[in-house]
Amino acid sequence: MEEEWKSRTELLIGKNNIQKLSNSKVIVYGIGGVGSFVVEGLVRAGVENIILVDNDVIASSNLNRQIHATISNIGKLKVDCMKERILSINPKVNVETYIPQDIENGEEMLIDDTIDYVVDAVDTITTKLKLIQKAKDKQISIISCMGTGNKLDPTKFEIADIYKTSVCPLAKVMRKELKKRGIQDLKVLYSREEPIKHDMESRTPASISFVPSVAGMIIAGEVIKDIIKHK
Repeated sequence: MEEEWKSRTELLIGKNNIQKLSNSKVIVYGIGGVGSFVVEGLVRAGVENIILVDNDVIASSNLNRQIHATISNIGKLKVDCMKERILSINPKVNVETYIPQDIENGEEMLIDDTIDYVVDAVDTITTKLKLIQKAKDKQISIISCMGTGNKLDPTKFEIADIYKTSVCPLAKVMRKELKKRGIQDLKVLYSREEPIKHDMESRTPASISFVPSVAGMIIAGEVIKDIIKHK
């Protein structure tokens, strides 16, 4: 078998698919509640080439849902903390980190022909649209995460085409904007759960430990299955 720590995975998917994952290159935009768990799932499955893109630092408010967030990491860049975690799991992983000044600038998106898969785990609609357009133009596989805030039931997550989604307010906006741009399909993760309304004056989305984490692992699983199937 491959390396001992991959032996259980190899029993499930086979040596050839372990090699496919090892050789694949995935870029993850947004290393927060969802994105950090996407990366965790990819690395533990055997992906060994990863680009992390985020310009934010870990805050105390991240402790409830982000896998790299600890008391000792507060104030540190998320990409640096995630890189350290990745290498503590598998030192062979080629980890690139990127701290964009302006992620909406196409030149900073790093999506080129060496990339096998793009994961969109960012929050802003404008950035999502730019990433999706760039990936579609390059004919590179992409999966985009819809809203996970204000949700309490992780069993309501589904993988679907954007035009077959419902309930999710973010997905509604994305359907409209993608249609205007002539983008005919997009694989997304979304929730069929109605967002929970809370009375706080803040517009910051509410969150809990087990919702974005499940979303991230579902996305990681979809990426892995696609790589095994198509690469």
